[in-house]
Amino acid sequence: MAHDDNNTAAPPSLAKSSDPSALLPPNPYNRLCWVVGEPVIGAGCWIGAFTLIDGSGGLTIGAGCNISSGAQILTHSSMRRTVTERRHPHVDRAPTTIGDYCFIGANAVILMGSTIGHHSVIAAGAVVKEFSVFEPYSLIAGVPAVRKGAVDLEALLTKHLGVDTID
Repeated sequence: MAHDDNNTAAPPSLAKSSDPSALLPPNPYNRLCWVVGEPVIGAGCWIGAFTLIDGSGGLTIGAGCNISSGAQILTHSSMRRTVTERRHPHVDRAPTTIGDYCFIGANAVILMGSTIGHHSVIAAGAVVKEFSVFEPYSLIAGVPAVRKGAVDLEALLTKHLGVDTID
């Protein structure tokens, strides 16, 4: 079926199913998450709805991570190919690594080639620039994202769980 000038006609793939999640590639994390390529995702990870997990350029997500709804983790960029009118003929790709027990806030974006150290927190809406490197236990926020401080496990456990010390 062709689209009309007002873009009101649905593409054939959408017309066949009333369940939008049926159009996404299957994955074991969330039926409304789009997983591309073959990312390595550690045990115990939780991935929210409407996320993009792009493993096409090499993606490693450590164990126990939580990736909130709407987050995008990218390992590719078509910017250079697009603005050069395809004179740069390739989509750029670079591996992205997220350490163990990281929290990625809602609608955060992590661009290709970035490395996020273990036990880090990326705030909601943050945009981590290409090839950024953050040490473990980083509190990362902003556009562009910068390290705002350190994740203090002792304080988090005491404040929220009533635990006196970390065992």
